[in-house]
Amino acid sequence: MLPLLIAASLAGAALLGRSALGPHPGRAAPAGVDMNGRPVQLDPGAGPAPQQRQQQDAKPEGAGRFVVPSVGLDVPLGTMNEVAGSVVPPGFASAFLIVNLGAPTSPATGTVYVAMHSLRWGAVGPGNYLFAPETGTSKVAPGAAVLAGGVRYVVDGATAVPKAELPDADAIWADVPGRLVVLTCLERPDNSPAVDNFVIVAHLDPSGGDPR
Repeated sequence: MLPLLIAASLAGAALLGRSALGPHPGRAAPAGVDMNGRPVQLDPGAGPAPQQRQQQDAKPEGAGRFVVPSVGLDVPLGTMNEVAGSVVPPGFASAFLIVNLGAPTSPATGTVYVAMHSLRWGAVGPGNYLFAPETGTSKVAPGAAVLAGGVRYVVDGATAVPKAELPDADAIWADVPGRLVVLTCLERPDNSPAVDNFVIVAHLDPSGGDPR
């Protein structure tokens, strides 16, 4: 099974991992801006090395839009590779289709994985739209529509998975035909580092069409 790691912060860190949460010392230089134009900082060592960045071949747009109408989320859908067991998206205002994991170009034949940042300290990433940090519950109800790159899905449910348990969560990493898995961090109301991942699972809508 491949580890999947996403790290981002605004004066802290939001970490999604198929590995345990590591330390998050200090503040680093701004790495980009959130959906409201606020500077976002990566923790020291959280960003990809230059060679890894090149291998990721990440693009913050180009695969259409990622849309969850019920919560008002509508952001560019970019693409990137998982490299050496990690995914560190280069931007904080896009969702990213993982093109070398699952079946990104043929949704009917396997699982499509989309990862995105969620942020702390009042910053807003796409993942922040999906859950209520005060309760840790999903804002996206079962039956809600999701549009990923023009493909319509219907939400089955959402769950929080402790970061230490995600590497062995076989149900998430199974390549299931017609399935969408959306991954982000479950941020906490006290702005401390996330200890859980937030996972939404959906299935292809046989009726197709744009859910908006």
